[in-house]
Amino acid sequence: QVQLVESGGGLVQAGGSLRLSCAASGRTFSSYHMGWFRQTPGKEREFVAAISRSGGSISYADSVKGRFTISRDNAKNTLYLQMNSLKPEDTGVYYCAASRQVFGATTQGQYDYWGQGTQVTVSS
Repeated sequence: QVQLVESGGGLVQAGGSLRLSCAASGRTFSSYHMGWFRQTPGKEREFVAAISRSGGSISYADSVKGRFTISRDNAKNTLYLQMNSLKPEDTGVYYCAASRQVFGATTQGQYDYWGQGTQVTVSS
């Protein structure tokens, strides 16, 4: 079991940057593949990025490639999402998620644990 808590969201103008963090409890953080999702009212929860247990494998949604960077620090039990060149369409609630078995999963049901989310709003 693991508890996940996101932080770092906020309001930023288009072209700006934000760094999201996801703090995980327990000593088993390195046993989980991790991912970031985002959700806008009226839309399905959307895959953003994923990172493997050791950080050696990374995947991104096409919409964020070249702008977002996912990383993790297993010694600190923390997952990060660096978001640069933000666009209004990046607006949404961002969630971190943990999967025991699957790296790079793009659907909500493939993850075992979820954080509470942090709001990111990008203005024009």
